[in-house]
Amino acid sequence: MTGFLRAGHLPTLVAALLYFDVSFMAWVLLGPLAPFMREDLGLSSSEIGLLTAVPLLGGSLCRPVLGLLEERIGGRRTGLLGLALTIAALGAGRLFAATPGHFYVLGLALGIAGASFAVALPLASRWYPPQYQGLAMGIAGAGNSGTLLATLFAPRLAERVGWQATFGIAAAPLALVFVLFAWLARDCPRRPAPATAAAYRAVLREPDTIALSFLYALTFGGFVGFATFLTTFFHDAYRVSRVAAGDLTTIVVVAGSLLRPVGGWLSDRVGGYRVLVLLLAGCAGCVALVATMPAVHVAVAALFVGVGLLGMGNGAVFQLVPQRFPERMGVVTGVVGAAGGLGGFFLPSALGVVRDATGSYAAGLFGCAALFLAGTVVLLELGTRWSIRWRATAVRQTGVYSYRAALFGAARRETAGYGG
Repeated sequence: MTGFLRAGHLPTLVAALLYFDVSFMAWVLLGPLAPFMREDLGLSSSEIGLLTAVPLLGGSLCRPVLGLLEERIGGRRTGLLGLALTIAALGAGRLFAATPGHFYVLGLALGIAGASFAVALPLASRWYPPQYQGLAMGIAGAGNSGTLLATLFAPRLAERVGWQATFGIAAAPLALVFVLFAWLARDCPRRPAPATAAAYRAVLREPDTIALSFLYALTFGGFVGFATFLTTFFHDAYRVSRVAAGDLTTIVVVAGSLLRPVGGWLSDRVGGYRVLVLLLAGCAGCVALVATMPAVHVAVAALFVGVGLLGMGNGAVFQLVPQRFPERMGVVTGVVGAAGGLGGFFLPSALGVVRDATGSYAAGLFGCAALFLAGTVVLLELGTRWSIRWRATAVRQTGVYSYRAALFGAARRETAGYGG
């Protein structure tokens, strides 16, 4: 640990963590406030699902923009700009937003906060040599715990001072971090050449980029989608109070927030591919159990495990990326990261639409479980292709395995034995 502390720039690492943490809090803020807004604005389940999902779409759209700015003007100035715009958006929400349309626009603006990882992670990691970059990115990436701040405190504030005033209060920690970030953060003098449009076009033509984007849309999209919508789900489906619904969501989100580094650590030891197969299958089972609408404590336990598996899956996906694209990791990470936010947008939207159409969340949750199961099947099929096409070193380090070859090979061996 002493070597790590001496190798990089600790103040910048702390600044990146704080920036990511409060930005993530602002990004998901509409989720825990949704039950309060729904009653006052008279929104349907479809409308409230869209409202909680719009910031996730905004994050996906803003991610390439902030990534481009980070490459051009540096992470410090881009981070300060992102914080300033997020504070302005929250202030506007407090002072001027009054109709559903206003809050949809606010949600898109909060996407700027969701794109903060495009700034915080490279800002911190560039200060560290390769042997410490994983740890640096893990520490900076722990800022997704900002979700816990939103789910734990936003409903309580809304209960006491009103949900509109909560937007103004939420701007206070961002303003404090703005000052700390300006004081602590510094750009590393060693900077890679900015990625070109041609580089992005090239990776988008790669089938494996699309495959990894799909997997991250399932894992990160599932995590952030559930994080923003579960407060509404618990309040509607189990008739708990709005504050209690936020507390139950906090319990669930703790697992996904804290287990991402565990997924990366486990993937380094047994391979991200093998870990991801088990995680997606396990998550499908957990969500299917919740779809049966069991007792609330069973639902919380199943979601705790399922969302925790998704958090670990985020780390597993990003163990695969550098092995497949060692020379283009920055560009591919940008594309895959944007896909994660896009996946999160669809989950709350779909759950809200299905709730209005059927009167229950069960069908929507079964659909989510089926999608995670389909992701498992797709991953098994990808293993057959990747085991042939990837470099031998990458196959070994990621644990890529051709289950089709193994099954057919076993069948041939049994047939040969029987014929003998």
